[in-house]
Amino acid sequence: MIQTPFTDPAVMAELVAKMLWEIKAVHFNAAEPYKLSSGMKSPVYIDCRKLLSYPRVRSAVMDFAAATLMRNAGFEQFDCIAGGETAGIPFAALLADRLGLPMIYVRKAPKGHGRNAQIEGHMPEGARVLVIEDLTTAGGSMFKFIDAIRAAGGVVDHGIALFFYGIFPEAEQRFADGKVKLHYIATWRNVLAVAREQKLFDEKTLSEVEAFLDAPLAWSGRNGGISSLS
Repeated sequence: MIQTPFTDPAVMAELVAKMLWEIKAVHFNAAEPYKLSSGMKSPVYIDCRKLLSYPRVRSAVMDFAAATLMRNAGFEQFDCIAGGETAGIPFAALLADRLGLPMIYVRKAPKGHGRNAQIEGHMPEGARVLVIEDLTTAGGSMFKFIDAIRAAGGVVDHGIALFFYGIFPEAEQRFADGKVKLHYIATWRNVLAVAREQKLFDEKTLSEVEAFLDAPLAWSGRNGGISSLS
């Protein structure tokens, strides 16, 4: 199925933020912050995998992903779509179907037996590969997959995250240094804007979330988490 819906990017971002609230995939809790795997304390949490459980939502999100790529990258820029283990795999399948392209997936590490493959599926030498993840914070996990594809002879100039944290300067630097253009649909700023518009939380909670988005490591340090990235 190849479609070319060109919804305005701001509208797509707002709608994805509204979808995430509707399906309860995002959460705010400034009083009892979430502890992330990095050791950071955060008043926000997201589970993009829930998008898969809602057919109308996931269909709209994949339409938006296709529109974002065709608008910002081009119509004939990719030879296949790659999903990273594990969350990126189903979204890669959905996007590959939308764009009429082959799909591969990339393991976090070679599987250690058989052919010891890290890339599953057919990727010709020199193939132009788009890497997709459900969300990206600072880009570290995406580049593990990008590096594996490049090592296997693929060309990666673009990546897409359905949701981008958009609060860490390190992320922009990492993608610039890695010569990869990151595309995304929505960020925490969009989620916060919808929460404010719909009055989903009291002003104290919204202000704490905004303070975190403005200076995440400082907020984490004040709330018992790490205050620097090692």
